[in-house]
Amino acid sequence: MTVSQRAAPPVRRRPLLPYVLLVPALAVLLAALGYPLFRQAVMSFQEYGLAQQFGQAPEWVGFDNYARLVTDSYLWTVLARSIAFCLTAAATTMALGTALAVLMTAVSRGPRLTLQIALLLAWAMPHLASLTVWQWLFESQYGVVNWLLTGVGFDQFTGHSWLLNPLSFFVVAGIVVVWMSVPFVAFAVYAGLSQVPAELYEAAALDGASGRQRFRMITVPLVKPVLLIVGLLQIIWDLKVFTQIFVLQDAGGITRDTNLIGTYIYRLGLGEGQFGLAAAASWFILLITVGLSLYYVRILIRDEEEL
Repeated sequence: MTVSQRAAPPVRRRPLLPYVLLVPALAVLLAALGYPLFRQAVMSFQEYGLAQQFGQAPEWVGFDNYARLVTDSYLWTVLARSIAFCLTAAATTMALGTALAVLMTAVSRGPRLTLQIALLLAWAMPHLASLTVWQWLFESQYGVVNWLLTGVGFDQFTGHSWLLNPLSFFVVAGIVVVWMSVPFVAFAVYAGLSQVPAELYEAAALDGASGRQRFRMITVPLVKPVLLIVGLLQIIWDLKVFTQIFVLQDAGGITRDTNLIGTYIYRLGLGEGQFGLAAAASWFILLITVGLSLYYVRILIRDEEEL
């Protein structure tokens, strides 16, 4: 029998059960998000302002709202500012969270439980409550941060207002965002690290690999899927951060100089009554987020196929 006459290998059919199990979750998502997204899409093609809120029929304007957005230099300034803040905060969060996760695998049970309880308390604290504490810490006249800096010789921080200057405003906002996000990263990466077989480390140590080499050649490749997923979630969350920026702006920040995407859309809609324009901006940012997510999903699929 020739090679061409041999029977072709049977084609394996994927079972339908996993897809059937996804139907309830997809139905809930469609019910919860389908209509709001559809309504927002319709509004993005309309002239929808305060008059339409009180019953006046909206006027269809086609792509005028999108044209106004892409030709508005301030939107691109806000977008660039948001991406810079997002990448900085996400990278810092991932570095600190991963370091704490590695630390939890290295210490004994007592210190590990203490660290985990501290992380859980930071994670569980309501945003507004924690933001109130951070405002007290960075208060210009009686804040602990200015008092400490002045006490060690930095007299220029006497009465310094951290929220008036855009750069120091984002330093404070970044500290708050990172502080709230590190626990999730630490616990997620720690869960991934706990699944790495100890035998691999023992074999590498017997072969003479240093601790840094074991981390680079064993830990990172095996935990890479977890790092990619957590990193994707962190970028999405930091790109649409709202509460921290909004509260700090109300506490003294200059709105126009410190707007990020979330506060920009909020103030465009509820602040200025331009709901059609705000809806178009929301879809514009949604498309950017989806594009970024698809890039990460491609990386995850490629890594799974290589394994």
